[in-house]
Amino acid sequence: MSISTATSGPTDRRAATLVMACLGVFIAYLPITTVAASLPAIQAALSSSTAQLSWVQDAFVLPMAALILTAGVFGDVHGRKKVFQAGLAFCAIGAAVALCAQSVQVLWIGQAVSGLGAAALLPTTLALISHAVPDFRERGKFIGLWATSLMASLAVGSLIAGVILDHAAWRWIYLLPIPVSLIALALSAPLLSDSRAPHGRRLDWPGQITAALAITAAVYGVIEGGAGSFTNAKVLVALATSAISAVAFVLAERRSDSPMLDLRLFRSPAFTATTLVAMITFLGLIGFFFVLSLYFGMVQQLDTLQAGFRLLMVTLAALVVGAPVGRLMHRVSARVLITGGLLVVAASLLSLTALDATTPFASVAWRLALLGLGMGTVMTPMTATAVASVPYQLAGMAAAGNNAFRQVGGALGPAVLGALLTTRALHTLPEHLADAGLTGATQQRIVSAADADGLGAVAQLNLGADTSRALDALGSAFLDGLHLCLIVAAVLTLIAALCSVILLRRPRETKSTVVRPKASAAATSAKDANGADHGRSVSPAETVTASDGA
Repeated sequence: MSISTATSGPTDRRAATLVMACLGVFIAYLPITTVAASLPAIQAALSSSTAQLSWVQDAFVLPMAALILTAGVFGDVHGRKKVFQAGLAFCAIGAAVALCAQSVQVLWIGQAVSGLGAAALLPTTLALISHAVPDFRERGKFIGLWATSLMASLAVGSLIAGVILDHAAWRWIYLLPIPVSLIALALSAPLLSDSRAPHGRRLDWPGQITAALAITAAVYGVIEGGAGSFTNAKVLVALATSAISAVAFVLAERRSDSPMLDLRLFRSPAFTATTLVAMITFLGLIGFFFVLSLYFGMVQQLDTLQAGFRLLMVTLAALVVGAPVGRLMHRVSARVLITGGLLVVAASLLSLTALDATTPFASVAWRLALLGLGMGTVMTPMTATAVASVPYQLAGMAAAGNNAFRQVGGALGPAVLGALLTTRALHTLPEHLADAGLTGATQQRIVSAADADGLGAVAQLNLGADTSRALDALGSAFLDGLHLCLIVAAVLTLIAALCSVILLRRPRETKSTVVRPKASAAATSAKDANGADHGRSVSPAETVTASDGA
């Protein structure tokens, strides 16, 4: 079935569509590793606590998670090209705000605007590919290139940050996205064809409000609970609000005539599996980048470029393996690829628990490369299976839903692992200080500073001859927290692998019943005039064929 509007271009524009989609996802994900690699510099320049640093990343990821489904609906209603272009504009504006930020609060605003732009880009890039390549088998190759562009963005981000911070202040990491976004915006006008959903979808405001409230309240509760106490009244209120909003979201979507996320998608075991895998793996991946960048800066005392080269091991390995995995999808089942990749990720995370303050580059590099190989094996089949596991007319919603849950995991990653890191490090810090011979008032001063202003605040204290011993004790406490984060991330990855084993099945054709609106007059006229299926609407409860898992 070809889904198009009068403005849709011919099929020979598929290459241009692919290029623009890959450029769009590259721009959307660029801030993740550029900011992650720059966190120590941002913390030092803005005197930020660990909780405030968590919000620097989450201010970007939260809008992506909360608004990605609504952006998909906007594309269905108003045209995906328009939403794609709006996303590029927001990315440029957000980067400009962050570039001029003089406080961490203004930086949050810039990150949030950029996150809004990324929320618009992610579902539209996949929807544009799905529109240009209706055949799900051929579409897998295109999605493989899309996933490769995503990983390429993560790969070069840390290096870009390192080069910039070697010669300029942290704020200049936000310069590059501005011209790149504006150039892409200019190129999209002649190169992209517009498309939209064939039926009259409309915005689902109850679903949007409850989803945004549930995600934001959950992340706020986790960050503030980790920075203070989970028994604090405002933390309990936030977590309760998140739970109530999540229930309200489910009820709103079940009753909506035009749901933002059709819950019937979860009738597909393959879609459910890939959604859970996406959320859990990104929780671990983005959270891992967050704590690892702090390890390189606070424990190993590396500059941003040196840290960037180490982070590059993850994304470069994923980038290398991405294209071959895309070709393997026609020979090896998604169940084997995804499960195998997750097991490799879990093994690499557990191997990283051997890190200490003096671990050399070579010892870190192979572990990070192994992690990247596992992630690269998971990414392409995970995304392609989510789209192919539902009927064609729901492919756009499936892509947006998979991306939304992926970003929920990405938003919770720094919050959850940052809270674990801080809690564990603060718990063991007094013991390490005592082992270093720092007791009494000096110990109390150090612990109070770390508790009030974050672990990084210890480096700002004037302790005289005790400074070196205090920093060594802080590094040991940080390593305790890091090792706990790695173990938790590995356990989560094994849970994701279990979901893959249980829910993913071998590819087969199944019958999926989907209720659709009756044919519109315009669609009927189009069919009568052209004698073709373009613009064809389907009668209610028509049975369509969909892949149950790749």
